Amino acid sequence: MAGSSFNFEVHAQDPTTSARTSTFHTPHGPVSMPAFMPVGTQGTVKGLTVDMIRATGAEMILGNTYHLALRPGEEIVRELGGLHGFSGWSGPILTDSGGFQLFSLAANTKITEEKAVFRSHIDGNLLELSPKRAVEIQEALGADVAMVLDHVVALPSPPELVREAMERSIRWARRCKAAQTRTDQALFGIVQGGLDAELRVQCAQQLAELELPGYAVGGLSVGEEPAEMYRILEATVPAMPVDRPRYLMGVGRPEDLLEAVRRGIDLFDCVLPTRNGRNGLAFTATGPVRLKNLQHARDPRPLEEGCPCAACLHSRGYLRHLFLANEMLGPILVSLHNLTFYQRLLADARSAIAAGRYGAFADERLRLLRSGSSAADAENG
Repeated sequence: MAGSSFNFEVHAQDPTTSARTSTFHTPHGPVSMPAFMPVGTQGTVKGLTVDMIRATGAEMILGNTYHLALRPGEEIVRELGGLHGFSGWSGPILTDSGGFQLFSLAANTKITEEKAVFRSHIDGNLLELSPKRAVEIQEALGADVAMVLDHVVALPSPPELVREAMERSIRWARRCKAAQTRTDQALFGIVQGGLDAELRVQCAQQLAELELPGYAVGGLSVGEEPAEMYRILEATVPAMPVDRPRYLMGVGRPEDLLEAVRRGIDLFDCVLPTRNGRNGLAFTATGPVRLKNLQHARDPRPLEEGCPCAACLHSRGYLRHLFLANEMLGPILVSLHNLTFYQRLLADARSAIAAGRYGAFADERLRLLRSGSSAADAENG
């Protein structure tokens, strides 16, 4: 692995699934896996202090190269102590490379073999992002883990476009590795290939030859059905190095986390818990709670019995009132609850894997989640 500060050790392998528990050691501390990273796109997890994030059980957070390069600029972040000093988060940090923005900002992006050229969504100025530049920005930001620049396309896309993006992602990964100068930053590769299992395996095998400290599955949760994602994971994960962390990028429904862990994924990130929290949707073990619904107006119960988060000190009726009154505390508390729910879910998953019963655990949790979601859908008619 890159530098002596990085180490990955697998502790337990579930006997009936591909789920495993592990620890990823970084310069800013260890991460117990399977793990979920709250998304702090612009150097902050929206609405939450670092103490609040730590209280959820999170050990690692994510920042975004594209957004931080635009504002405030990576040199300002570097001058103010890197992302750790800048944000006040002392634990491990991962920065994505900006590759996802090739997909999400496609209308404002021109891609050539050399680089991607963005039109800033803030002021319209041009931002050039080549593999070397993506590494330079991430080295200035100072995260523990940096991601290679990859080419993400929408799904479904024409087969020739998917293959072209996959092959370009491999070439860009090689250029990213060649550009790396910091030994205290782990560079992760990203497997592309759309919904073509053969392309995914081919990409994973070629990236493995680079002997990077970790590998991600990218380009999923961009329009395909969950069953398609699971199929691709079943094909791809066995082709990824067994002695490195496996990261599924941007995937975050609780059901997807459980299914991906079953297939051997170690690390996740997604805006879902905080974005939904800001809009009054709370995750619970028995499905989502939509707090703005009238049925919660007089409900004295917490969001979830036994949850240690600050939101669950209050009634559902109070939380609903905060949203209807446009009080900022509402989005803060439900974001906090949702992140706590995700951390508790994966802590329970780690315990189940260690006990050799992950398959039964995942089946039961999925049954509860799906039954609760069906009931919530029926109420919303």
